[in-house]
Amino acid sequence: MRNLYIFLKYGFICIWSMFVVAPFLWALSTSFKDFQSVTSGATYIPWLQFEPTLEGWRVLWRTPASGGVDIVEPYFNSIIVTCSASLISILLGTLAAYALSRFTFKAGFIKNNDITFFFISQRIMPPVVLSIPFFIMLGYLGLLDSLVGLIMVYIVLLMPIAVWIMVDFFNKVPREIDETALIDGCNPYQAFFKVVLPNSIPGMIVAGMFCLIFGWTDFFFAFILTFTEVQLLPVRIVALNSSITPWWSLSASALISVAPLIVVAFIVERFLSKGNLSGALK
Repeated sequence: MRNLYIFLKYGFICIWSMFVVAPFLWALSTSFKDFQSVTSGATYIPWLQFEPTLEGWRVLWRTPASGGVDIVEPYFNSIIVTCSASLISILLGTLAAYALSRFTFKAGFIKNNDITFFFISQRIMPPVVLSIPFFIMLGYLGLLDSLVGLIMVYIVLLMPIAVWIMVDFFNKVPREIDETALIDGCNPYQAFFKVVLPNSIPGMIVAGMFCLIFGWTDFFFAFILTFTEVQLLPVRIVALNSSITPWWSLSASALISVAPLIVVAFIVERFLSKGNLSGALK
């Protein structure tokens, strides 16, 4: 019975790994193909089933005047907007979440849970509902088609995610940690920054990962609120499409666009330890 359990467990892991890795392998092989190799059928082994070429990758770095799309500037624009908005969202969202977790707010029938739900409800609304107000607001402020304008919009979109995750995390952090810090002579601000916040790093990392993912992959607002001065990576990738879909270039751009998220996931994985609060109480 035990051998059967081990066989089924590792068999399931292998099948699931193939399911996850297969799209990346398909994209990788397609990025080295040309039009004839793509349209001739499913081929995956270079030099044996098709002659590999770097044309799909070269298109990404060439300027539009040379028949390319030049994703370098949009790539760095996406990094700046996503990282800036995520960082600010985590900072503000963590402070708001701690207040909602530790203090009681009441305005008529509105209580803490209602305020928390209000934050996350901003993500429930369809993006098209928010697009016109954002467009008018940025136009009034003179921030349309600018990095600062996009960062402001992304903060509004990402902070509800940070608040929602961090409220749940702070609710699981024992209140005795705060009380112990106060007994030791800390004021409420010192108790938060010196004791509670260091023990909340795993929650902040999880919230940060979600903010990075949602910010990095957003297309709708990057498309609506930018024109010519500023473009983000998803918008520039869509520009690859023409009368003939260049699957080789789309595959290469997909691999490049997902690479930062994979790198970040490997870096922060070590910090996601369940035993982070062990020994925090005296």
